[in-house]
Amino acid sequence: MPAAVLFDCDGVVIDSEPPTFDLLAEDLSQRGLTLSHAEMERLFLGGTIERVGKIARELGGDIPNDWVPYFYDRLYARLAEGAPLIPGVLGVFEALDAAGVPYAIGSNGTGRKMEITIGQHPDLARRLQGRLFSGVDLKMLKPAPDLYLHAARALGADPARCVVIEDSATGARAARAAGMRCMGYAPTGATAALLAEGAEPFARMADLPGLLGL
Repeated sequence: MPAAVLFDCDGVVIDSEPPTFDLLAEDLSQRGLTLSHAEMERLFLGGTIERVGKIARELGGDIPNDWVPYFYDRLYARLAEGAPLIPGVLGVFEALDAAGVPYAIGSNGTGRKMEITIGQHPDLARRLQGRLFSGVDLKMLKPAPDLYLHAARALGADPARCVVIEDSATGARAARAAGMRCMGYAPTGATAALLAEGAEPFARMADLPGLLGL
């Protein structure tokens, strides 16, 4: 049984990636850059909005200097309209609580974004109070290991006995650099990038408690 379980947020706890990519596609198409969802996942998954802007500019998009705060404002408004949980994830937290295993979230997103999305789910927000760690706010961005090491310290857990739950190669790389086992959530079966970073893929969140030995 792990000493602690550390979760990414977007695409692992909150199903926020579809509306985010929808909004991003709309915005970039107006700036001369048309990308499919598959291309955006390959280019941007697990990164920051700052990195999205940098890559989009390199690809020829007309990205102004004030684009990042502008896009964040639009994204917050879009996510406030509805940010559902990943199916089965609440049961994972219930299983962890029943087993007495602590947990936290480490996300490359902002704290404000997590307040908006997780805040829509009062039971989950209560469970995670004081255990939401933003790589942007803390200046500890994945794929560096710092964010997950920080979360482990906050929980008083030995990093070597922590398990990270990720859906991106960037996050899996951070877990590996932190010396932590990584379970890679891949509901569509797209496992190659996760496997390349040493993650152990799984497709159903409902299977995770058993995989963790709870």
